[in-house]
Amino acid sequence: MADKPSRALVLYGDGLARFIDPSHTHLHTLASKAACGFLILPNAPPSESEDERIVREFAHLSAACEAYQNVNSQNTTLMPSISERFMGMKAAIITDNAPLKSFGGKLGFTVLSFGDLNENNDSLSASSVDCVTSRLLKLLGFQEGKILEASQFDLVFVHIGAGERDNGESCKATANDSEYMNALVGSVMHKAQPGSEIGSHLHLSVVMSYGSVTHVDNTNLSILISKDNMHPELSMLLPRQSYTMKGEKSRIDVRHHSPMLVAQWQYAVTRLDETDTFSFENFKEHGGNLGIPADRFLHEVAFKLWKAPKYGA
Repeated sequence: MADKPSRALVLYGDGLARFIDPSHTHLHTLASKAACGFLILPNAPPSESEDERIVREFAHLSAACEAYQNVNSQNTTLMPSISERFMGMKAAIITDNAPLKSFGGKLGFTVLSFGDLNENNDSLSASSVDCVTSRLLKLLGFQEGKILEASQFDLVFVHIGAGERDNGESCKATANDSEYMNALVGSVMHKAQPGSEIGSHLHLSVVMSYGSVTHVDNTNLSILISKDNMHPELSMLLPRQSYTMKGEKSRIDVRHHSPMLVAQWQYAVTRLDETDTFSFENFKEHGGNLGIPADRFLHEVAFKLWKAPKYGA
């Protein structure tokens, strides 16, 4: 645990996991230094639109599933803000997706566009990666390599990927977003050098999801533990995985494939595992965190900020 609360940056590559390739060296370098694992989602409802998927999956990441259900059912019950749920935590989300902006605002996030990071109101693609990184860190109270006593936010979510741009060239745009995410990760890691004030107090999470999934993913991206090579008598002893449980009850709707990939890194705080590549296969084989429900992710991050008790404690 750090000597003071950390400040958290979450880079969320929505639908970008499929586009990671060997050329994305910064992502792979992060994986080799980070604690890696899976965030498990429920199955998608039938006939879900892309915007609905984006909001629903963010609702799980932000531990706001009930709020999402209320919005969907047009329930007017007042939702507690993220600050109320997490001990006064100040949080922002940066996205250009209109439905996600609306939902984030209802959760109590300060909602920003990528243009808000730029003095010239440039788009995401037109901005220097280093300039964007500096402005993200400034929101968290890091400036000129130092940590300020006060910060505008404790947590900043950056949403990049599916739904950000829809110009008829979605595949090309998504591939470009993957390149941008890789560059952004490299820039953040460069500024958060081990032993520096930023490196010691910045908790970085990189989350990459698969977006909309198909029946093919059910086989190729399965997180289930195979019993094929296990002795039949021992297979009976295989315990129920914790991500299938909520308290003492079984979760009734768990998607056992296509999880979000998550790598978390903070110098001298996060544990190093044996992962060396940012990929589903490598995380499954070598990841130290295995899988947790996606709706517990924010609790884990908030713990590092001294805004929540340890998950499972």
